[in-house]
Amino acid sequence: MTGWSCLVTGAGGFLGQRIVRLLVEEKELKEIRVLDKAFRPELREEFSKLQNKTKLTVLEGDILDEPFLKRACQDVSVVIHTACIIDVFGVTHRESIMNVNVKGTQLLLEACVQASVPVFIYTSTLEVAGPNSYKEIIQNGHEEEPLENTWPAPYPYSKKLAEKAVLAANGWTLKNGDTLYTCALRPMYIYGEGGPFLSASINEALNNNGILSSVGKFSTVNPVYVGNVAWAHILALRALRDPKKAPSVQGQFYYISDDTPHQSYDNLNYILSKEFGLCLDSRWSLPLSLMYWIGFLLEAVSFLLSPVYSYQPPFNRHTVTLSNSVFTFSYKKAQRDLAYKPLYSWEEAKQKTVEWVGSLVDRHKETLKSKTQ
Repeated sequence: MTGWSCLVTGAGGFLGQRIVRLLVEEKELKEIRVLDKAFRPELREEFSKLQNKTKLTVLEGDILDEPFLKRACQDVSVVIHTACIIDVFGVTHRESIMNVNVKGTQLLLEACVQASVPVFIYTSTLEVAGPNSYKEIIQNGHEEEPLENTWPAPYPYSKKLAEKAVLAANGWTLKNGDTLYTCALRPMYIYGEGGPFLSASINEALNNNGILSSVGKFSTVNPVYVGNVAWAHILALRALRDPKKAPSVQGQFYYISDDTPHQSYDNLNYILSKEFGLCLDSRWSLPLSLMYWIGFLLEAVSFLLSPVYSYQPPFNRHTVTLSNSVFTFSYKKAQRDLAYKPLYSWEEAKQKTVEWVGSLVDRHKETLKSKTQ
C-alpha cells in the first residue's frame, strides 16, 4: 500500500478539482497527476499551493491522444476518470461527444492495461438509467432495478456505452500479469460552488430583472452536493485498494446522492438564490404534455432544415423529460459497500453554495457599475 499515485482526468472541471482537493489528504500518496485539455491560470495557481502536501503534476493534452495517455498512466496506481463532454441540450456535435466520452474511455482503459494500472474508477451519470418518460415515476430507486436510458441523445447514450466498457473491463489481465479492477459512480444532478448549470441559471436571472427561468418545475429529484460526490470517489478508490472490500466493489456501479431534500430543479435554484432577491417566474406555463409535443415539432423542424441550416431548438422531448420527471435514488448500496456517508450535510452544502451565489451577484453588480461609469 506504500507510495501510491493517482491520475485524475478532467481535473480542471467542476468535480475533478474537488476530487484533487480531497486526494491530497490521503495517506502515503506520493503523486497526483491532473489531466485536462486546458487548466485556467487560477486553478493552476491553486494546484501549485497543494504541492506542499504531495507532488502534483499538471498534464495538458487530449484524451484521444494515445501516446499522451500511455505516458500519463505510467507508474500510476489508480485512475479516476471524470473527463467527458457534458451536453444536455445537444449543442456539441454528436461525433465529438461520442469520441471523447466513449473512444476516450476505451483508449484510457487500454493505456491502463499497458501501464499495469490496477484500479479504474469511472464517473458515470444518473442519465444512463433515464428518465425515459415524464409519466414514469421512480422514487428511491436502487442498483438492482434494471433501468436503462433509451434516448438516442448523444450525452446519455455515450455515457451508457462508456460505463458498460468500464464495467466489462473489470477482471482484465494487465501487462504485468496483475488484474484490473473497475467500478462506476452514478451521481445525481450535482450542485455546488462553480456548478455550470446553476451558474448559467443565476447569471441569466441577473440579466433578467432577477427572475429565474423555469428549468423543471414538475420534476422531483434528489440533487447531490459536489463535495459529497468527490468524497464518494475517494471512498471508492480506498475500497478497490483494500483486499477485504474490493471483491464486493469490483465491476459494480453505485448511485451517489446525499441528504439534500427531494425537490424540483426550479425549487433548488430558488432556495440557493432567494437571499439575493432572485425569484421564480410566476407566469403561467404550458402543460407538460403540450411542451413534449412542441419539443417533437421543434425536432422535426431541426431535422428538415439540417441539409441547409443547423437549427438548435430551445428544447426537445429529451430535455422536457429530463427536466420534469420524478426520478430519485437511494445511496444505500454505496453506504454498504463503500462505507459512504455524506461528508457535508444539506445545511453545510447550502451555506457554501449560497455564499458562492452571492459572489456571482457581487460580480454582476461590479460589472454594471463599471458600465455606467
